Amino acid sequence: MKDVIVGLGERSYPIRIEAGLLAQAGDHLGRFARGGRLVVVTDENVAASQLPALTAGLRGIALETIVLPAGESTKSWAMLESLTDRLIDLGVERSDRILAFGGGVIGDLVGFAASILKRGCGFVQIPTTLLAQVDSSVGGKTAINSAAGKNLVGSFHQPDLVLIDPDVLATLPPRELRAGYAEVVKYGLIDDLAFFDWCEAHGDDVLSGDAEATVEAIAHSVSAKARIVGEDERETSGRRALLNLGHTFGHALEAETGFSDVLLHGEAVACGSALAFRFSAAQGLCSQEDAARVGFHLARSGLPATLAEAHVDASGEALVAHMAHDKKMEGGKLPFLLARGIGETFLAKDVDLAEVARFLDGER
Repeated sequence: MKDVIVGLGERSYPIRIEAGLLAQAGDHLGRFARGGRLVVVTDENVAASQLPALTAGLRGIALETIVLPAGESTKSWAMLESLTDRLIDLGVERSDRILAFGGGVIGDLVGFAASILKRGCGFVQIPTTLLAQVDSSVGGKTAINSAAGKNLVGSFHQPDLVLIDPDVLATLPPRELRAGYAEVVKYGLIDDLAFFDWCEAHGDDVLSGDAEATVEAIAHSVSAKARIVGEDERETSGRRALLNLGHTFGHALEAETGFSDVLLHGEAVACGSALAFRFSAAQGLCSQEDAARVGFHLARSGLPATLAEAHVDASGEALVAHMAHDKKMEGGKLPFLLARGIGETFLAKDVDLAEVARFLDGER
């Protein structure tokens, strides 16, 4: 087992990574079973493919189960209301632990519900997608979407424990695995050229399900995120903002495609990262060679690296209009994650949105 600690003082918690961890779930979750019971929230797809393994691994601990529809549309006001009502009906107390068993949608929704239910309940993340395992399950960001944009309503609420079982990825569709891989690559692009080199050498192994490469990708990504979160939990110093590489462009692409299966979140991050590097190159900040290298690796991994590949044909003005709703907007200015090279990402607060719109029009 690999253990990574998110260091937040009294609120520190472990991330445990081990193949076959679901079969040992009772060993790790038994201490949270008040009165011998746990409450799990999952979606229809995970309930069908993974819930029996979790139930068996709990070894007799009673499990109350709430099954929600799968998909990004579940991160909504209506579903948040429905979920909190059902948790109240089950008699969930502040000392209980709610299990978020699923991908990023379930983790974000359940974490937010836990943060507001009775002014704060404990919860455990058990992520079942690569994207959730390497990114969204770690760090305490929880949210739902609104009509104006993605993750605009939410809170910081840290889990008590994260359990990561790479074996659950065996049932993940290849497209979902590729989408998660985009977040793995991101950690190399931010501040770790050596890890990007590793991705170029071993990315195919991760995408083909090689166990050793998958564990290495997850452990390295989680360690990188835990370190950054420990330094800047609520993005007050700007350090944690580096984790948003590709997200400003990416969220605009998601909004333009209606937060639908046309473009998965990880696919949007991949395209957004490629756009961020090409925009940086256009501004003379990084070399064209580095920008091309990033785009080539993402495209070679089956991820969209251009607007056309992301199925987006909106004008630059329309995409920038989506960015205007970004939660990172400060004083009418939107910080952008740009790059001086691979592994040299920085936060730029003086980007001209009109210049971004012209760049995106050129990308069309």
